[in-house]
Amino acid sequence: MQLKPLNTFTVTLMLFFTFLILFFSGFLEFPSVSSSIQQPFSTPSLTLSSSPHPFTDLLSAFRTWDSQMGCARFKLKHHDLIRLISNSSGSLQEAGAESSCNQLKMEHVSVLVKGWTWIPDNLDNFYSCRCGMSCLWTKSSVLSDKPDALLFETSTPPFQRHSGDPLRVYMDLEAGRKRSGREDIFSYHAKDDVQSTYAGALFHNGRNYHISSEKNNDTLVYWSSSRCLSRRNQLAKSLLKLLPHHSFGKCLNNVGGLDMALSFYPECANDPNNPKWWDHLHCTMSHYKFVLAIENTVTESYVTEKLFYALDSGAVPIYFGAPNVLDFVPPHSIIDGTKFSSMEELASYVKALANDPVAYAEYHAWRRCGVLGNYAKARATSLDTLPCRLCEVVSTKGGRNARTE
Repeated sequence: MQLKPLNTFTVTLMLFFTFLILFFSGFLEFPSVSSSIQQPFSTPSLTLSSSPHPFTDLLSAFRTWDSQMGCARFKLKHHDLIRLISNSSGSLQEAGAESSCNQLKMEHVSVLVKGWTWIPDNLDNFYSCRCGMSCLWTKSSVLSDKPDALLFETSTPPFQRHSGDPLRVYMDLEAGRKRSGREDIFSYHAKDDVQSTYAGALFHNGRNYHISSEKNNDTLVYWSSSRCLSRRNQLAKSLLKLLPHHSFGKCLNNVGGLDMALSFYPECANDPNNPKWWDHLHCTMSHYKFVLAIENTVTESYVTEKLFYALDSGAVPIYFGAPNVLDFVPPHSIIDGTKFSSMEELASYVKALANDPVAYAEYHAWRRCGVLGNYAKARATSLDTLPCRLCEVVSTKGGRNARTE
């Protein structure tokens, strides 16, 4: 008997079911995203010592690292990471790229700061900028009686700008970073007119910069927060319950009350007769191997002083926040908590790292070896350099002579 030929639909259906049987039985396997694409920022691959070596002297850990690793080998070991981070410029503007010298229309620009919260007073100054241009940045309407631009941080710019009026600059350092709709120039993000990161030093002026070389080996983690946001509190609690820690703020306080840091470390007071809560930050952090840094909001490029304080103190930050945080910090300088599969895995890594002086010292190698990566760009686009960079933009627009929209 002659068999009827199978139609195309029937053949396709049979092949499809055969494929499913092979796939689910394990004979066929698709490469996953994680296995087919190299994940350079996954759970840290640093080889930790199998036998614990508790240490308290950071300088001794540095000497051990120097003898076993050293800067040359560190640069070679992290070559791919350093190159990858250095080429990831999408999160940061190129400092000095705001304009070329031939685009400047004014040799001198004055900026009057009208409303502010985060802009420090010590930013007020007269600056000598690129291309022979000078910049006056001040909060005084006497010193800048005819400003070329008005800067608003906490208040909204005027609804309308008339011909001959100063340009309206609006700056937003908070996570929302939304335009007011009334500005001529907007400052914060890499895609805005002028970027401003938290990576500079001006936020830290007035702090006690005594850095302890002795690290607490019994209490590993420092945390301080007095704005008890539900998400942040829950995240902190889930990790800190697994690690010995001191919490100095209002949230999850376990040190017997507020303002206890100076009782623990009296040498951290700038002025013992007039102590202030911020005096102790860097100094107190420096006594701990790790500082927990959790942003108020998780969003792209929102990397705040919480992280940079920890870096400056000589501790290793355990960070939860911006998914692109590695674009803003030195290579191999922080522990990104989001790269671990669980809090238990993260806590185990932290404990092992705390008992391995060589592996721990490697988190400080960037500073000792001058390996900055994108951190150099983050510093170059920080609030520290904003006056000259903003004045350049004002100059390219012509200041008061800029056309009204």
